[in-house]
Amino acid sequence: MSEALPTTLDAWLARLEAAHPLGIDLGLERVAEVARRMGLLARPLAGRVITVAGTNGKGSTVAMLEALACAHGLTTATYTSPHLIRYNERLRLDGEEADDATLIAGFAAVERARLDGEPVSLTYFEVGTLGALWAIARRVPDLALLEVGLGGRLDAVNVIDPDVAVITTVAQDHAAFLGTDLEGIGREKAGILRAGRPAVLGSRDLPRSVRRVADELAAEVHALGEAFGRDGDGTGWTFRSLRDQPPAETQDASTCAQATKEPLLGTDPSSITDLPDPGLPLDNAATALQALRCAGVTLRPEACRRAFNEVRLPGRMQWVGQWCLDVGHNPHAAAYLADRLAAHPSAGRTLGLLGMLADKDAEGVIAALAPVVDAWVTATLDGERGRGAEALADCLEGQGAVVLHRADSPAAAAAWLAGRLAPEDRVLVCGSFFTVGEVLGWLAPSTPAGQTDTDTSSREVAP
Repeated sequence: MSEALPTTLDAWLARLEAAHPLGIDLGLERVAEVARRMGLLARPLAGRVITVAGTNGKGSTVAMLEALACAHGLTTATYTSPHLIRYNERLRLDGEEADDATLIAGFAAVERARLDGEPVSLTYFEVGTLGALWAIARRVPDLALLEVGLGGRLDAVNVIDPDVAVITTVAQDHAAFLGTDLEGIGREKAGILRAGRPAVLGSRDLPRSVRRVADELAAEVHALGEAFGRDGDGTGWTFRSLRDQPPAETQDASTCAQATKEPLLGTDPSSITDLPDPGLPLDNAATALQALRCAGVTLRPEACRRAFNEVRLPGRMQWVGQWCLDVGHNPHAAAYLADRLAAHPSAGRTLGLLGMLADKDAEGVIAALAPVVDAWVTATLDGERGRGAEALADCLEGQGAVVLHRADSPAAAAAWLAGRLAPEDRVLVCGSFFTVGEVLGWLAPSTPAGQTDTDTSSREVAP
């Protein structure tokens, strides 16, 4: 008799966490086999698919792509990872989190396909990705936005051929899986590029290997500073196309299952002025605009302005009262965070609440944030990749930082700090999705991520 499948989302997630011996098992063979059994490779997933890879900036780029698409009246499906509080955050349909029933149906579809023939072992992330793709394919939205989880070439998301591929930044992270050589990391990120299709490169400082892969594929390269750019900072900035943008072309049916697509809305003006500050990196905002243009979307200035005014991304420079929460967990992200905090000095102390995984570069993150943080509280992160508060405190003190307290968890660290804050103080919570998610839940335990009463979300408003 076959085993009964779980009936609740929590039960499914517990099952998936225990089902595969490795949390991360890079490779597409197993995922592609199950995807074929599910019919995901035989027909279009959406009117257009945009896949986004990069060390930092993926989440903000995807959030702005989604906001822009919705403002233009397009139907959307967005898959991201990891989540902060609820697993449902990973799949958004027309801007709303997927409900439990949708996720459960996707998991069940994956399980049936996985066992239809020789059983295939899948990780937690792989099952989640295939389940989300199944849910997206049932809707066939105008636009599917897929965020790579790790790397690019061997990530489960890359089982789907994108119509437009975006690479935001390349820096060191996930060294145990991607190594420390930036040229090698760049090649892995560039694994999402496809022959003859638009490749939007959203950083002026990418490794040479990214462009080499694009050239080998004869991809249509749209690089920041070459094909598009921006003028100005903050509110009132301008997006500019630096070369003519041709209409989206019909794909060759012999090379792509998602063939014979017409432009979604046509072509658009080459510049958009007087854009509001979305509270997220403006290079990523310009990259999102260019990616939509490459997907054949007509950009309407008023819709773009509305989208940038309304976009929200929990856990990225998210203010909740005196607390600033940011998931930055590598030196590149920490340097950006330090610059943004320095631009808004605090009248009181800036205290850091830091919790990091053991495989992250804690020394590099601490060095980047040292100029803007006066003192620290460290928090233990449990689990296979966890790091203790004591070990993190040793890293801080080794760089001359002041450590006020060592806590058993991010929530315990937040509770300790909460009773010791002056009205003019602020707290930076950072180092991991786990750290930010737990503290965000502690600050607003009954409210989904990003929806607290005092939340300014991604808006950079100093308390």
